[in-house]
Amino acid sequence: MSKVLSFSYGHRLINYDGKCKNLHGHNAKVEIVLASQALDVKGMVFDFGDVQKKLKGWIDQNWDHRMILSESDPLLAVLRKTDPTVTTITTNPTAENLAKILFEKAKELDLPIVEISFWETENSKATYSASST
Repeated sequence: MSKVLSFSYGHRLINYDGKCKNLHGHNAKVEIVLASQALDVKGMVFDFGDVQKKLKGWIDQNWDHRMILSESDPLLAVLRKTDPTVTTITTNPTAENLAKILFEKAKELDLPIVEISFWETENSKATYSASST
């Protein structure tokens, strides 16, 4: 089964020679794929509403309408002075890294995750799965 979640965020890539080195935003779409050897007593792999509550709840609280930057971004200190909600990750905030972080978060939230696809734009996505580890 899969569930699609959407949110908005901003970022920029450091050590990158292209347009994405500038601060900019995206309307992201995330597809989470879950699987199980057997269905539960309700006949489900996992309740869609529970996926929404758990993973979308985490996204809404931590990433939605936030600037996501590398903790080594030189703009971080300046931006935090005007917006304390700026969020950091240890790596460059690429679609690939954000997909991996969401995959690991889904595991922490006890979702039977198989794969996450992270659409940065309508035409560009990164996918992370258990076989990627």
